[in-house]
Amino acid sequence: MADADFKNLTGVIDRMEGERAVIRLDDGQEIVWPKEKLSEGLGEGSSVKLIVLSDKDLENNRQEVAKNILKEIFKSDE
Repeated sequence: MADADFKNLTGVIDRMEGERAVIRLDDGQEIVWPKEKLSEGLGEGSSVKLIVLSDKDLENNRQEVAKNILKEIFKSDE
């Protein structure tokens, strides 16, 4: 799925507040995110990218991945 197919936001983990991380986006907005939902090893100062997908976008992405896997399987048989 190409970047143009979905919306993404970039930012930095600004600080931790209890069980939450405060992510400051490039445009200055802040998003409060559960620490448990962060990838392992991320902390204050870590750069992050948040990707926003609708259910339709997610299904389209799954179909595209499945097609690419099948293409690779059939290509390797040649």
